[in-house]
Amino acid sequence: MAKVLPEIDPSKCEGCGDCVAACPAAAVALVDGRARIVREDDCSYCAECEALCPHGAIACPFEIVLEEALCM
Repeated sequence: MAKVLPEIDPSKCEGCGDCVAACPAAAVALVDGRARIVREDDCSYCAECEALCPHGAIACPFEIVLEEALCM
């Protein structure tokens, strides 16, 4: 199974760099003035880039749900 990554629409990206600054793994960079995930193995799918993109260019289409295990 392929690793799930945020989807970046280059036609919406205006190259502001907010996603680059927000990425805790430094997995996002500006390439030719547009955001791109350049370190796929380091992306933890935290969705910080999606939350901070003012242009709606980044989408994390899968929701991550953590469930606490019950101990008996």
